[in-house]
Amino acid sequence: MPATVRLERFDVKIFILAVMLLLPVSGLCQTYPGRSVDSTLKSGISQIILQNYPAAENIFRKLNLDYPGLPLGKIYLAAVKIAKSYDYGGEYDAAFIDSLLALALKQSHLLIKSDSDNRWNKYFLSLSEGYLAYFKALNGEWLNSLSAGADALEDFSELASNDNNFYDAYIAIGTYKYWKSRKTEFLEWVPGYDDEKDDGILLLEKSIDHPSYNTYLAINSLIWIYIDQKKFSKAAELAENALKKYPGSRFFQWGLARAYEDLDAEKAINIYKKILESLPRNLNHYNEIILKHLMAQQYVRIGENQKAIRLCDEILSVRSLNENVRSELGNRLDRVKELRTELTHP
Repeated sequence: MPATVRLERFDVKIFILAVMLLLPVSGLCQTYPGRSVDSTLKSGISQIILQNYPAAENIFRKLNLDYPGLPLGKIYLAAVKIAKSYDYGGEYDAAFIDSLLALALKQSHLLIKSDSDNRWNKYFLSLSEGYLAYFKALNGEWLNSLSAGADALEDFSELASNDNNFYDAYIAIGTYKYWKSRKTEFLEWVPGYDDEKDDGILLLEKSIDHPSYNTYLAINSLIWIYIDQKKFSKAAELAENALKKYPGSRFFQWGLARAYEDLDAEKAINIYKKILESLPRNLNHYNEIILKHLMAQQYVRIGENQKAIRLCDEILSVRSLNENVRSELGNRLDRVKELRTELTHP
């Protein structure tokens, strides 16, 4: 069964990402007490979801300048850089991202030292750890990501235990519970094995009923969990509702397209086309190759083999791939060649 790049990339690193909890950030259910900070966070997060990265970066740079005593500007500037590179399939500016998160961690520790009872200070630390873990995983630094992820899990769990209305912690813990159980199913014969997939889903479903800064991250997590469980109609409904608020967001279009692969292949193709058309020109061909391959697979499913062959030819004609893109693509180009051979020499 063909799968989208999002699920493929997610699947490769999912256990690590589950341990570090946050994809990519969580926030307190209660809004930040400073109205200006609160409105800035909401505005910047919306721009990230809508892939307006220059606007998001400007918003969080201003947040950092206006509130240098808070780690939030640094954390979210790193978030913008990570999201943009992930979305475009480009290399990460590792030195810049590391420096931002290192400063955020240092600042968070200092804030806790000055006021250990302030849960926002503890939240800043948890958020910094979660982001660091997430970035290290994406960058292939597994041991560092596990260490930061374990710290984030402990700190977010403590925050959740002290506040039953801390719904965004449920996003982190629910995602962790589901994917940890999902990726350790081979151990279910071991005495004492605890399958927490249903618990994880319930926590995520509960979190989306209580608006917070990042309710839509819970929705995105649930979309892919429903896809993993082959509940494609539920996944499509969630994605379509999210797109009503954020029309054109690739963040949700990927999940919607994948869900429609098993509901309506033609719709899946049309959504993949929209994603491709929405990407900036003159990128590194990474997403172009993936999207065209996915469309080719769907064309085969509906019997339009010539269209599939044409897309395979377009992919194989690309000559300017750098080594990083080739590495990220894995064996996809070989699979494109195999598909073309199957279609032209049945």
